[in-house]
Amino acid sequence: METPPELSLETSEKPRRRGREERQRAGSSGPVYRPQPKRPFPAVNAVSEDQLEAIHAASLQILEEMGIEVLHQEAKVILKAAGADVAPDTNKVRFDRGLVESKLGLAPRSVTLHARNPKRNLTIGGDHLAFCSVASAPNVADRDGGRRPGNRRDFQNLIRLGQTLDAVHLWGGYPVEPADVHASVRHLDALYDLLTLSDKPVHAYSLGRERNLDAFELVRIARGIDRETLDREVSLFTIINSNSPLRLDIPMMEGVIQMARHNQLTVLTPFTLAGAMAPVTIAGAVAQQNAEALAGLVLSQSVRPGAPFAYGGFTSNVDMKTGAPAFGTPEQMKAALVGGQLARRYGLPYRSSNTNAANTIDAQAAYESVFSLWGAVMGGVNLLMHGAGWMEGGLHASFEKMVIDADLLDMITNFLMPFQVNDDELALDAIREVGPGGHFFGCAHTQARYRTAFFSPMISDWRNYETWREAGSPTAYDRANRLYKDRLAAYEEPPMDPAIREELNAFVARRKEEGGAPTDF
Repeated sequence: METPPELSLETSEKPRRRGREERQRAGSSGPVYRPQPKRPFPAVNAVSEDQLEAIHAASLQILEEMGIEVLHQEAKVILKAAGADVAPDTNKVRFDRGLVESKLGLAPRSVTLHARNPKRNLTIGGDHLAFCSVASAPNVADRDGGRRPGNRRDFQNLIRLGQTLDAVHLWGGYPVEPADVHASVRHLDALYDLLTLSDKPVHAYSLGRERNLDAFELVRIARGIDRETLDREVSLFTIINSNSPLRLDIPMMEGVIQMARHNQLTVLTPFTLAGAMAPVTIAGAVAQQNAEALAGLVLSQSVRPGAPFAYGGFTSNVDMKTGAPAFGTPEQMKAALVGGQLARRYGLPYRSSNTNAANTIDAQAAYESVFSLWGAVMGGVNLLMHGAGWMEGGLHASFEKMVIDADLLDMITNFLMPFQVNDDELALDAIREVGPGGHFFGCAHTQARYRTAFFSPMISDWRNYETWREAGSPTAYDRANRLYKDRLAAYEEPPMDPAIREELNAFVARRKEEGGAPTDF
């Protein structure tokens, strides 16, 4: 699908500076919709074509000889009808390589993910990049309140903060789990908050049929469309995690089935940590990742040929001394590059992540995030999960880290913008004007451009030491703490048609009265 005109890339513009300048000229703090970032150069290949084909062949061998344990009864029926070998009275499913290869090329190379605000629509695929918030953290933290269990108040404030950050394009799930809301109705309150406090695209958790169906209806109402339009227009995505090694469980497979039937985007992401849930070698871990992803693809395309599907890579490694997950490692970067190669081979959008294992905002949190981001971006990522706010290996969401990561994502966006090479940009007149031994501060070329010449970060402090010390020696943590509070104070809820809000309220109330989704407690 084509990128909406309002999201086409204008390579001559600097995103954050443009927004500030337009707001100042208009005398308004209203939203300015930035173009979606695109990668202007080819993604980096970590392995040769022969090596990539060897990984592909190994994955087919895994599927054909060892198979996948599929726990979902209907999924087994669907796969058997498609030609998979389903062993009687077991959950073992083997996939003939011909079956797998027959499903390649059916899913679209890119899709438009629709938001309730059409100006927030995103292209997922091709050379486009879309950055998600942190998602699914059980805990939340800021410097003032410390680390604490997830709750709805912090959940709502993270949504408000993310809504103010241009670098956060969409919601990859709940930024933190609102654990003080009962699980039977949590999805109703959480999606209601995401759809009212923000106007960016959203994610649905695949934790049972009822939650998927409720999510479809909530998004349909919020967008003000009918069911036929929802079936045509991708308005939700879900992350499906295989239970590595080589297992696809009941709620995840239900999610694949429901998302495919309703023509919504499935992102199949094996959770393959080398040395724990996957072989200790990167080649072996990626081969297993690939086999599990391909099994999900076969199911999705067997339910509905052409259903939107994205290839997810989340291979990193563990600390072999403790068994703890490690992120932002060289191994993760290599796996991210190879995962992107495999996604391109299959013609699928690619998902990767911004991760770190740091327990507090420090140098480790910064360099591990930069490394994981670099592997993802250079690997050709289209959907970047956990783009802003992830800490502690995903165990807590941080208000300050969300701001810091947004700055990193803005830097990446700016880096991806090709620079111009023309007479004006080559600046020979300026060089001629200044001449040997002069400076460019006062020349006409500089004076006409200095306000918008360079990227302007939110966090970095470029003052000299004396000036910085006189200001109280503030750190990046200090600045991020202040900035997140300032943004929350300035937050404005995006407008919503009162009739749509009333319909959302009525649906949530009715589903709560019906008991929401079943739980065992």
